[in-house]
Amino acid sequence: QVQLVESGGGLVQAGGSLRVSCVASGRTLSRLEMGWFRQAPGKEREFVAAINRSGDNTYYTNSVKGRFTISKDNAKNTVYLQMNSLKPEDTAVYYCGADSSMLDVFRTQPDYWGQGTQVTVSS
Repeated sequence: QVQLVESGGGLVQAGGSLRVSCVASGRTLSRLEMGWFRQAPGKEREFVAAINRSGDNTYYTNSVKGRFTISKDNAKNTVYLQMNSLKPEDTAVYYCGADSSMLDVFRTQPDYWGQGTQVTVSS
């Protein structure tokens, strides 16, 4: 069983930056494909970014390319999402997800989910 705990959300002005973190326990990140997802009010949860278990490949949805960076620290079993140039439309609950299959991450269907952290971007 994998447990995921997110932190680092908050309120930021448009154009600002924020970093959210996800600590995993129960399995090392070297055995997991990791993703960040978000869900805005009234909308479906959507894929944001992913990093593969070896850490040498990253993937992003088009709306965040060039602004968000996913990374991980295997020693801390932690995945990060650095968010720059934030926009009001980035406002959502951000979730961390983990799976043995990157395809399931891309499909927003990872086996394991964190509880989410709220990110609010004011205009």
